[in-house]
Amino acid sequence: QLELVESGGGLVQPGGSLRLSCAAFGLTLDYYAIGWFRQVPGKEREGVSCISSRGGTTAYADSVKGRFTISRDFAKNTVYLQMDSLKPGDTANYYCAAVESLYNDYVSLRETDFRSWGQGTQVTVSS
Repeated sequence: QLELVESGGGLVQPGGSLRLSCAAFGLTLDYYAIGWFRQVPGKEREGVSCISSRGGTTAYADSVKGRFTISRDFAKNTVYLQMDSLKPGDTANYYCAAVESLYNDYVSLRETDFRSWGQGTQVTVSS
């Protein structure tokens, strides 16, 4: 059974950076596309970024393009989300999620496409 564990959240000032990690346990992530989502209380979960199973394709929400970078380390069975130039509007609980995919170019920002979810890590951007 696949277990996802997020880490790296915290409090950061506007303009600062954080790197989130999504570590997988139980199964290798080699055949999974991995997405990052975020949610603010009272609002729907928003797709932030996604990376394909072999890492060749990525996708970003318009709100984070040019500021966030997704990557994966197959040796560590971990996916990262590097977040730069953070804004107060980026404050949310961030989740990673996985969906099995044999297609190298498959990416998605739709919550309903993903099957396995982590518990989330809180990111707060405030001065």
